[in-house]
Amino acid sequence: MLTHPQFDPIALSIGPLAVRWYGLMYLAAFVLFMLLGRAHARRRPELGWTTQQIDDLLMYGMIGVVLGGRLGEVLFFQPGYYLSHPAEILAIWKGGMSFHGGFLGVLAGMWLYGRRTGKGFWQVTDFIAPLVPTGLAAGRIGNFINGELWGRPVETELPWAMVYPWVDALPRHPSQLYQAAGEGLLLFAILWLYAARPRPLKAVSAVFLIGYGLLRFIAEFFRTPDPGIFGTLSLGLSTAQWLCVPMVAAGLWLLATNCKAIDSRT
Repeated sequence: MLTHPQFDPIALSIGPLAVRWYGLMYLAAFVLFMLLGRAHARRRPELGWTTQQIDDLLMYGMIGVVLGGRLGEVLFFQPGYYLSHPAEILAIWKGGMSFHGGFLGVLAGMWLYGRRTGKGFWQVTDFIAPLVPTGLAAGRIGNFINGELWGRPVETELPWAMVYPWVDALPRHPSQLYQAAGEGLLLFAILWLYAARPRPLKAVSAVFLIGYGLLRFIAEFFRTPDPGIFGTLSLGLSTAQWLCVPMVAAGLWLLATNCKAIDSRT
């Protein structure tokens, strides 16, 4: 059994300036997006993405993920807390970013980018899908360093079970690391390999939706559920799990309709 190291959330202090690990994880996510985007464009030159376009795309994505992620956390998961502490809404360096809110924010940013550049929405999302999971992994590592979003108590003895002393003395799943490995590294490997070859329009986006939705749905069984605006819903599933259901359904629908369209042309 392990004990959480209780990291200092501040990585570096320079006078009054404090650089937090959580912020550094977001910086790492954006840098990885930029580097992987360049690599993806080089291996698939027929997609027609330039370095400048990737940099512009990153800017739209950064704004979407920060605004959407924070609004999602405030509206979907902890509205009561932020209603009582409105000044905390802007304190994103303390953590508290909803994936589903950030996802919607990024979609809005990609739609706006496509409108302004003439690129199709699905052309944009198919390109960015393989670039996102490493950023998700970085975010979950930030959650682990912050000591937030801890797991459920273990029901059997596990050598990697972890005690979070500020919560209680129970050994728990280090669910942040599970998610970093699943929604982050595993999903990245799947999408990076899948997107290496030409695929029908919308197919890469569909695999992202299905892959993330399923992996997050599974991870929630090991994670202490967020309170959510509805708490635990029907069938004992969390708010996050129910938010994953339409993601998977949309991904399956995209794949099914694309395959049907391809078959009809052959």
